[in-house]
Amino acid sequence: MKFGVITFPGSNCDQDMVYVLETILEQEVVQLWHKDHDLKGVDFVVLPGGFSYGDYLRSGAIANYSPLMKEVREFAEKGGFVLGICNGFQILCESGLLPGTLLHNDHQKFTCKNVFLKADNNSSLINREVPLDEVLNIPIAHAEGRYYASEETLKEINANNQVIYRYCDADGNVTADSNPNGSLENIAGVCNKAGNVFGMMPHPERAADPELGNTDGLTILKSILAAVPA
Repeated sequence: MKFGVITFPGSNCDQDMVYVLETILEQEVVQLWHKDHDLKGVDFVVLPGGFSYGDYLRSGAIANYSPLMKEVREFAEKGGFVLGICNGFQILCESGLLPGTLLHNDHQKFTCKNVFLKADNNSSLINREVPLDEVLNIPIAHAEGRYYASEETLKEINANNQVIYRYCDADGNVTADSNPNGSLENIAGVCNKAGNVFGMMPHPERAADPELGNTDGLTILKSILAAVPA
């Protein structure tokens, strides 16, 4: 599969994602610059984590107007696969490609730690191969990761199986104490109604190398590879 990883001014997880996809998972990777106007024939676009444009205005708000986002929107609207992680998730929400928004953490602090999460269902390619009883230990690093949506939107995304991951405890229980940022219903990631655009705050690429002592993130990334035709 041919992945495209976009770099915005302030991205700091782009090379982590390139390394994991290219070296660990042995996939073809194209590095895309935010001012490009061509996705270069990729099959899957990744918007990585970081602090695009210094998180001025709102996280992801300025990056939404980067030239390449026009191509990303058109790609997604035609059914192309797009994944946003952390800041990438924020950008996809700002662009309207994903429902809801990400607000400041309820404790008003930047949080960088490992958290537990579990797949909410097996309806999309990013969680299709993840057992529903498996608890994943994945890092987060954000100040604006509190997922928020209207009551109507929450009802809709739950009904459509658009919630892809929820924060939980080590035993897989979705509890208030296991919620690291105040996200509604412990939501850690969502997809669009069509099931081809995904966003999540936790960083699977930071838990994908045996050298780091944690490869739980590979469970998520390998689910993508297993579900998408080569």
